[in-house]
Amino acid sequence: MTSANPSPLWQPDADRIARARITQFQSWAAEHHGAPAEGGYPALHRWSVDELETFWKAVTEWFDVRFSAPYARVLGDPAMPGAQWFPGATLNYAEHALRAADTRADEPALLHVDETHEPRPVTWSELRRQVGSLAAELRVLGVRPGDRVSGYLPNIPEAVVALLATAAVGGVWTSCAPDFGARSVLDRFQQIEPTVLFTVDGYRYGGKEHDRRDVVAELRRELPTLRAVVHIPLLGTGAPEGALEWSAVTSADVHPTFEQVPFDHPLWVLYSSGTTGLPKAIVQSQGGILVEHLKQLGLHCDLGPQDRFFWYTSTGWMMWNFLVSGLLTGTTIVLYDGSPGYPDTGAQWRVAERTAATLFGTSAAYVMACRKADIHPGRDYDLSRVQCVGTTGSPLPPDGFRWLHDEVREDLWIASVSGGTDVCSCFAGAVPTLPVHIGELQAPCLGTDLQSWDPSGERLIDEVGELVVTNPMPSMPIHFWNDPDGTRYHDSYFDTYPGVWRHGDWITLTSRGSVQIHGRSDSTLNRQGVRMGSADIYEAVERLPEIKESLVIGVEQPDGGYWMPLFVQLAPGAALDEALLTRIKQTIREQLSPRHVPDEVIEVPGVPHTLTGKRIEVPIKRLLQGTPLEKAVNPGSIDNLDLLRFYEDLARKRA
Repeated sequence: MTSANPSPLWQPDADRIARARITQFQSWAAEHHGAPAEGGYPALHRWSVDELETFWKAVTEWFDVRFSAPYARVLGDPAMPGAQWFPGATLNYAEHALRAADTRADEPALLHVDETHEPRPVTWSELRRQVGSLAAELRVLGVRPGDRVSGYLPNIPEAVVALLATAAVGGVWTSCAPDFGARSVLDRFQQIEPTVLFTVDGYRYGGKEHDRRDVVAELRRELPTLRAVVHIPLLGTGAPEGALEWSAVTSADVHPTFEQVPFDHPLWVLYSSGTTGLPKAIVQSQGGILVEHLKQLGLHCDLGPQDRFFWYTSTGWMMWNFLVSGLLTGTTIVLYDGSPGYPDTGAQWRVAERTAATLFGTSAAYVMACRKADIHPGRDYDLSRVQCVGTTGSPLPPDGFRWLHDEVREDLWIASVSGGTDVCSCFAGAVPTLPVHIGELQAPCLGTDLQSWDPSGERLIDEVGELVVTNPMPSMPIHFWNDPDGTRYHDSYFDTYPGVWRHGDWITLTSRGSVQIHGRSDSTLNRQGVRMGSADIYEAVERLPEIKESLVIGVEQPDGGYWMPLFVQLAPGAALDEALLTRIKQTIREQLSPRHVPDEVIEVPGVPHTLTGKRIEVPIKRLLQGTPLEKAVNPGSIDNLDLLRFYEDLARKRA
């Protein structure tokens, strides 16, 4: 199938390949650790999964990971779940994130941008000073290794300082964006019982101020474990009674003291979307995240001290944690706090221009919105510094690849990446030395034995199967919070193929080594035994200018039948008449297959999403199968609960 797509959209030239850090790493690893000197990336990848321990040892040496106590071996126990990495080693994530302050004190570590789009720098020395001051204050407040520290914060420098100070003292960081309502935040924070809460009084978004003081007051009432609240006056209001002022806890001029913790000591808690119950509280380790992100950012994203790294994200999404880890490679990171489309759809391109970003990351949805809005980034903005545009959140459709190539620059590295909150990293995506093919991710990542399996566990090539990872990754969760016997962790990834991570995505590995992601396998369309990804249908349908967004669901019927409706939210002024219905079905039939054509096309007022912007397919499927709303979905995890009433009513009428 995809191997019949031989002509790449983009190919790095010989000079770019030679300069890439991954090329230098391969030469060095060949000399010091027996990696293959020839064969380029495919040979390096094969070695990295066949010689897993040697590969990760090489990563720690190449990036000069500072172990304050040595490890006994790289992989103490390889069994999943529960693989044991670098037993005996101690280190500190924040110490590595601030290392550039020693040599580049007056250069910017952070560039903070709000909706004025004017960058404001925070130097490496100033970042280290604030972290040192705050870490000392956290210790005064009684925060000890393992204690949880939480942030209800937008994407601002204070959030980065709070995360690094927490890691410096061995605390466990967790954050939510301030557009989350109180219930959604409490569903997350109450699980982990934080001792300190960092909050803002509000935030600015879409040209408006949003006061969050009432939500903060509710969080304080409902989190009895809090010993302290630190107030950041983003909107200029005074600290509420009993709260500490940010300026007071970050004013001292002290170097941070970095607690040396075991490699598998918890670093932060991330959360699943929580669409069908309480969000899973996913715990990742200081050492695991450190080495995984050094590999991912330093080798795959090719980031180093001369780079500027901008990814549009919020503190409620794993990409924010990933962005902060850009500091590990000495890279200047860009923190944009604002609407992705304010004052107009070109906003993110303007931020990339004004911050001289070299790697600009965004969502596939934003790329497609720009295409629909007829934005011309290469013409209207100076993007000469942008070497790579990365996308994630959902598969980038082929039209998105073509649009970036045509409208940004022909010599543009387009990195569609796929991973998950569960590992806070990528399974497949960016490789600076490989060609880019339309609609495909470049390759599986180093150290990741990514495969496509059929239901019986047989490996597939050029066929759609389950995304599995057959060897452990250092950033896999060390556990879920409040999952003492590990049952919930095991059932989330290891119940289908024992000892093998099943992620819940449909994937194709092509015979030339590239990767296609087709959407979630747990909401996969399965007609007459043929499996189809929802992403393919969205990509086809949403090319039509009348369609703003769509949602396709496959519902197994009690009588053994199968109902596959396509829900469409129309663009302003459009009408779902016979002509549009015919075009929708014809488009799907011609671009995909007759099997992909839905049984019905139904106009809806909107498509509901999780708070991190993903369409909620599985809960809608459950509603349509008759599950009551309160059992089908966690209301606090949805961006617009009212939209669900439509689907609930539809299910009732059909019943």
